[in-house]
Amino acid sequence: MRWTVPNILTILRLLAAPAVLLVFLILPRPAADWAACLLFLGASVTDWFDGYLARAWGQQTRLGTMLDPIADKAIVIIALAALIGLGGHDALIVLPAAVILFRETFVSGLREFLGDTAGTLKVTKLAKWKTTVQMVAIALLFVSGIAEHGAIWYGGVALLWVAAVLTFLTGLDYFNKARPYLKD
Repeated sequence: MRWTVPNILTILRLLAAPAVLLVFLILPRPAADWAACLLFLGASVTDWFDGYLARAWGQQTRLGTMLDPIADKAIVIIALAALIGLGGHDALIVLPAAVILFRETFVSGLREFLGDTAGTLKVTKLAKWKTTVQMVAIALLFVSGIAEHGAIWYGGVALLWVAAVLTFLTGLDYFNKARPYLKD
């Protein structure tokens, strides 16, 4: 196991995931909203940055390859859990969040099942866009807790629905790519 800068960034991102939820248990609002938003934005930026550095510096490792998708999913899933709890189970957030959570679990299961053939489920450009839209939507929803409901909240909800559609489409794409390997 090599401790490279990209791996350290990935581990920090992984640690930021539960911290996004914990700040709401420790801090009063709106301080918790600020802290969650900053943690989430920091994790979102390092998601891009750690991969870029690993490729640019030739520091791609098995540890990073394993932890990166876990950190991606953890930060999104835990942030969505926080938003669902804070939003009083608002259907405008719960429904797209359910699609996102289902897809993330489903694709992870597909990759685990496929094992060595999981290379057939490489990340696509659409999946990268999906991740970007998810992260912007979630950040806006955290900011809306600071700025009160309004245009920012509606923008975050709209982008969360766009992310859910992209999430569904990428999940369907991965399933179609995996189908030949699922035959008995």
